Amino acid sequence: MSFQVDLSALARGWGKYFLMHGDRRVATLREDGRCTIYYPSFLPYHLYLESGDDLDARVNNLNNFIYWCATRVLTLDRKYVKEILNSIHAPQSFSDRDRARIALSYHCLSLTDIFWVKRPGEKISFAQINLFEHSLSGAFVDVSLVGKALTAQNSELLTQGEVAGDLATQGVAPKAWVRQQETFFLLKDGDARDVAAELTASRVLDCFQAEHVRYTPDEFDGKRVSRSRLLTSLDWAIVPMEQVEIYCANHGLRRESFVLRKGAYQFYMMNILDYLVGNTDRHWGNWGFWVENRTHRMTRLYPLMDFNKAFQAYDTLEGGRCQTLEGNLSQREAAERAVRAVGLNRIQPIPPEIFPEESWREMFFQRLGVLERAEP
Repeated sequence: MSFQVDLSALARGWGKYFLMHGDRRVATLREDGRCTIYYPSFLPYHLYLESGDDLDARVNNLNNFIYWCATRVLTLDRKYVKEILNSIHAPQSFSDRDRARIALSYHCLSLTDIFWVKRPGEKISFAQINLFEHSLSGAFVDVSLVGKALTAQNSELLTQGEVAGDLATQGVAPKAWVRQQETFFLLKDGDARDVAAELTASRVLDCFQAEHVRYTPDEFDGKRVSRSRLLTSLDWAIVPMEQVEIYCANHGLRRESFVLRKGAYQFYMMNILDYLVGNTDRHWGNWGFWVENRTHRMTRLYPLMDFNKAFQAYDTLEGGRCQTLEGNLSQREAAERAVRAVGLNRIQPIPPEIFPEESWREMFFQRLGVLERAEP
């Protein structure tokens, strides 16, 4: 069927929505902002809702719900965003309310977790619509990965699930989910340098004891891309650090202490490896925690990912500014601190031939020497 955005999703008279976690009804939000919370511990980590009739609380409930829905849609700085929106006949003004309408039109589904939204009277279960068990066709990949316009023929193949899978994938680089061998893989494009950087960094990380996403080479439309397996499932979700920060603020927790209590080793290894490969893009959207869906509890930091901006700020030993620690530390300072805490944890030699550029190879081994000297 042809996908159409339901622009009435947040118009007057929408009544109420049920916020679902799998088949569990977590909360009900009404049009006037009144909220009933059934399972507070199962609310999304960055969605704050309050029960009661207080006017300020009701206004905040509506604003927070709209914002949460809006985060289920791609960001405006993503490449080919206009082509993606055109392909589903969505508005391009893209306020939070516009984004929320788009997300609500496909039940706010995502491949990052098992939250979704439905209206009263909808005879639909999570098993019928979840993205983990329902195939995405290749029709939308042309749009999201290389910016091709949909033809009249393949636009008829789009379903809400196909749109949800790509629209809810965050980040700037062109990317698309494809199903291969009964699971999903993320294909990432960009320029040749970005693809080479991600593939090289992945081979470097193989040589250290740290959980990480493995990127392998693939091809799409005659271009080299990187491929990685989907992390999440019906059993496990991920929550990025930008959402953990909101959770910590709402619960009076210090974010850095919270991270170290739950995932010190992986956190330190992240700072070590980002320094070694010159990754300057460790923003709060591409690292965070595993969440066990059965309990909705954060467990440990999920595998390191997203290295298409590796080997940047790579002309000095200091590197860029560390993005994961408070204060004005360089990547070198953060990495040396991490090595003193957990060691270097190399599990095999790093083959010099894996580096496609001599300058990358030389700086990598210089930085490795810096950290070897910092080991206790």
